[in-house]
Parts: sequence; C-alpha cells; structure tokens
Amino acid sequence: MSWPNSLKTVFVIDHGPVMARPSDLPIELDVFNKPRGHGPGAFIPVTPVCKSLWTCAAEASFEYCRIVWDIYPTGRLIRFMICDTKVNPVGSWGTNQQNLTSITYHFAQLGVPVSDSRLGDSSIMHGLTAALESLTECSDAQLEKLKSPGNKSKVHNRGRVICISSFREDGYVRSLESFFQETIVQINQRNFPPTHMPIHHCDFVVVNIYPNPPTLTLKEHPRLELSPLLSCELISVCASRWLASRLVSLVLQHYELASTTVTGIPMKEEQNASSSANYDVEIFHPVAAHADILKLKNESALFLMKEGYGYKTVTLKWCTPRATSNSVEMWPCSSAYRISPVDVTSRPSSCLTNFLLGGRSVMLELPRSGTGGRTTSHMLAAHGGEIFLHSLLIGRSVIEDPPSISEGSGGRVTDYRIPDFGELMKENKLVPYLLSEPFGPTLPIERASNRMERWTQYWPMTISSTIVFNMGVHMETLTKIIVNEELTDDQVIECKKVIYNLLALESRNEPLPPTCSGHRDRGAKGNRREEQYRILFKECEIMLRHHCRSEQHRRVLACLLECRSKGTAPNPLLVPSSTKESAQETNSARSSIPDTPLSPVAMPAAKAPRLDVRSSIAGLMFHVLYQDDHKALLVLVHQL
Repeated sequence: MSWPNSLKTVFVIDHGPVMARPSDLPIELDVFNKPRGHGPGAFIPVTPVCKSLWTCAAEASFEYCRIVWDIYPTGRLIRFMICDTKVNPVGSWGTNQQNLTSITYHFAQLGVPVSDSRLGDSSIMHGLTAALESLTECSDAQLEKLKSPGNKSKVHNRGRVICISSFREDGYVRSLESFFQETIVQINQRNFPPTHMPIHHCDFVVVNIYPNPPTLTLKEHPRLELSPLLSCELISVCASRWLASRLVSLVLQHYELASTTVTGIPMKEEQNASSSANYDVEIFHPVAAHADILKLKNESALFLMKEGYGYKTVTLKWCTPRATSNSVEMWPCSSAYRISPVDVTSRPSSCLTNFLLGGRSVMLELPRSGTGGRTTSHMLAAHGGEIFLHSLLIGRSVIEDPPSISEGSGGRVTDYRIPDFGELMKENKLVPYLLSEPFGPTLPIERASNRMERWTQYWPMTISSTIVFNMGVHMETLTKIIVNEELTDDQVIECKKVIYNLLALESRNEPLPPTCSGHRDRGAKGNRREEQYRILFKECEIMLRHHCRSEQHRRVLACLLECRSKGTAPNPLLVPSSTKESAQETNSARSSIPDTPLSPVAMPAAKAPRLDVRSSIAGLMFHVLYQDDHKALLVLVHQL
C-alpha cells in the first residue's frame, strides 16, 4: 500500500476579525412575482449583499471536501482547525466524521467571526501547531498495518496542511513557513505512543484571500521543497468565485483527478416541455480513466483548457442510452471509477444523475476524426446507488484472439524465425534452485546468464537475413555444438565434417535450399550459386568468430579460413582419425590464417571480451532475473 500526502489533509482556517470583512463582490437578488408599474405598489430593488471572507473560505473548503468524498468515500481523510483566540478542532480521523453533514454542523455551532478587534486577534500559528499534532495521530488504516511487526518500517505518515487566511505582507508568510518547518522537527523528536507516528513528509499550502479590489496582493510561488520533510506553496487569490475555482484546481492536483465534459445531452426545456435542447455536464474522476485516451496519437487535441480554471477537460459526446436491465450486449470494460459532478446543483447535472440512478447507462464517444469513424471510449452507469465512469477498451479487446507474431506494424507480414525462437526458449528454460545445495564457484544466476549469452551471440531474427540457419541438416550439427562453452576433440571433428560437407556441395555446384534464395545480402548478382555460397561462408565465418572463446573453437575457425583461403575443397572423407592428427592439422591451419576480406576483424589468441546479452542479438533482449524471495531463477524474454 502506498502512503501519499493525500491520505490525511488538515484545513486551518482563520476565524479572526480579518475574515469578517466583506468580499466586496455583490450578489444581485431578485424577487419572484414582483408587481409591474411605477405606482405605490411597484417593485423596490433589494440592496445587494456581499459574502464575508469567512463565508467564501468555508464554502470553497466544503466544495473541496465534497469532491474528495464523492470519489473516495473511504481512505481519504479531512479535518479542520478553526483559529480565533483559541483553536477549535472540527472532526477527527474517524470514518464517521468524514461527511459534510458533520462538518457543516460544527461550523454552524462556531458561527461567523466577529469584526470587533477588541476581542483579540486570531493566532494562526497555534492552529498550524494543532494541525501538525493531529497529523501524528494514526488513522485506522495505519493502525491496522502497524499491528503486524514486519510492516512497521513500511508504514509512512504523510499529510497535507492547507492554511486559509488574509495576510497583509510577504514577511509574515515567510515567518509562517519557517515556524512550520521548525515545528515539524520539534514534534518528530518526541517519543510517540503506539497510536502516534512521526511525520515523514508534509505538504504546506498557504492560501491568501483578499477582497475586491485588492488592497495588497502577495506574490505567489509554486511548490518548493524546503527540506526532506516539508514542501511549501503560496497561492494568492480573490475571494468569492475565484477562490472556489482555485480550490477546485487544487483538488485535481492533490488527488490526481481529471475532468470530463459530457456534451450533447438532450434535455427538455423547463418552460416548454415539447422542445428540447442540448446541454453539457462536467464531471471529475480519477485521472486513470483517461489512460487509454492518452495513448492515442492525437490525444492533445482532445484536451481543452477550462475557461476561468487552471486545468484541462476532455470532451466526450453523449450517445444513445441503453437500459442496463434489458441490454444483453457486453462491453469490454477495463476499469470503473466513481465520479463527482462539478456543478452539483445545476439542472443538467441533476437530470443526468437521476437518469443514471434510474438504471440507465450512457455511452460516451470520442470526437470524430477526419475519417468520420465513431469510437466509444467510456460508459456512465450506476451500481448500488453510486455512479461510475467505465473505461472501455479502444483498441483490440482482451477477449479477442491476440495478433499473430508474424504481423508487423501496419499489417506488414514479417518472416520471423518463430519455430527456431521456440526451440531457443526450450533449450534455455530455468528451474528453481535451492540455495542450500552446493553450486560451486559460480552462482546459478551467473551460469544461466553466461549460457544465454553464448546462445545469443549470433542469432538472426528473420529468415531472409540468414543462410546458415536455413540449411537444415547440413548446418544443424555445427550450430548446436558451437554454442557450448567448451568443445571436445570429437565435437571439433564433427564441426569440421560440416565445413568439409559445405565445400563438397560447392564443388558439385549443388543448389542451396529455396529459403536461402531470398537473402537480402545477395547483391546485384541475383541468385547465382557462387554468390550464394560466398554469402554462406561469409556468414559462417561471422558466426564462428562470435563463438571463438576457447582453443577448440579456434580450431574450427582455422579449418574454415584455411579451406577458403586455399580455394580448394579437401576430401570430406579424409577426417583426422585421432586427437594427435587433429592437433597437428589445427596447428598447421592456425599458422596460415590470413586476414581475408570475409573476416570482420582479426581474432586474437586471448579470450574475446564478453558481449552484452542485450546488444548481441538484433531485435531481442534477454533479461535474466533472480528472485530471492522465492529462491527461484526466472528468465524474461522480450521481443522488440
């Protein structure tokens, strides 16, 4: 389980006289059934009213909590510290306190701040200290994890403190940041009881609100890491609707949420039921619901900046709704996430919510591209009285058959050596190895890695890029023996027989197998047999040089180079019958090894340096892993 800063959040809101000031943003009021005319009973306009800074801060924080608790009913905890002459804690980390009903009840008990400064100024620093003290208290999830002794080191205590007040100068905000940082260090030096933990990291967000027009605005600064324990951010915003929109943008950042706007919702007009109009409804949800959209090529065109806000929204079009109870069509759904309407009190949001809670589902499609095709990407449906946004698979469904390995990009058919690749995997299987058994000077993981490296020193990916591996029985003995770490004298003789047999085939001018005629390195001379044999021996030399790791391997390479340099084919039946004859022949061949044009580099007598397994084969990457927890060796083969 991860422990992000969003698990515990504390709001510290100033309740002093400074928050009793009006926001100076009037709210126009209207009276229903107002009389017409200019006589004695004519309508008298109502004086506009202004919300106080305290009311703006309370409403914005309530909206922040509503969005969080709509999407995360459990696991995301929020509480408040209200500061005037003393600190008034509101709520706790208990799940029964995580609802708007409980929070608004406590706010109503506190009442509005009093503008009389003679009662004393509020101390915001005491509220910050109380907030840090509350962060040291363990939540139910932390206490559950701490019951297991092995999980104590894995449980982290992170949180976030959001301070809302009206400040007059930058110096006071800087002093708050310094005080907050020093308080964390002091608190962490205490001895904590079993129900408390030190703070591993805290995100401190200072929100400065001011009336309109502003008398003094503070300079904002983005999130800064002040220490390994603390990060700080300063936001300065005008009260009223600008404060609410700024906290909405913050909740998207703090909880990794995203916005989706459902457009084209047909809805009957309230005044005229016979006509209908199209409306838009914006919803919030976890950002993971857009995972498939982010993989599209034109994904940037789908995200539009929300006017008046600091975030982007994805526009999805309403499709024909379906009744979930009667629908027999199954949609390939990959995930489902809770949603929260942005404007919960608007008529379009209310109608859409009631429509979905009535047992209907709504399909959402991406905007049509230039080709005009329709792509259904999401579905809205309710389960157990809660509305979820379902992410549908845009590409190939998991219930469909996987594509053939021979299908390349764009539908291009490739000629991969699929059967040979299967044999390679069978020959290099790994099994669990008990560490209690003796394994000698080399670890099993090293032996497995060395074996994989030897087998993949030279391994062409496609049929058209090789002739050696298309020769069948003519080269099978050589390709299987040469990958061994050490060769015996008998194995060297078998390899030489293969070389002599190839020379005999060339001398008799016998044709190569049909699969060798399409080699991409055949040159301008086409499929002439001498050209094919030249490429065959060139590739054979390259393969032998890649595997030239011991004296016995060099004997095989020397035999090939000697035969090709002389230009004559010895009698394949005249094979050395003893080890002594074989050694004499090898010494004679090694003394006459030339640097031919077919040789990439001259091979030194010393052991060749090890090649990286990942770079030794074109298009393949072999990772050898060791899993200590299960005492097992695993191998992962990945085809690019």
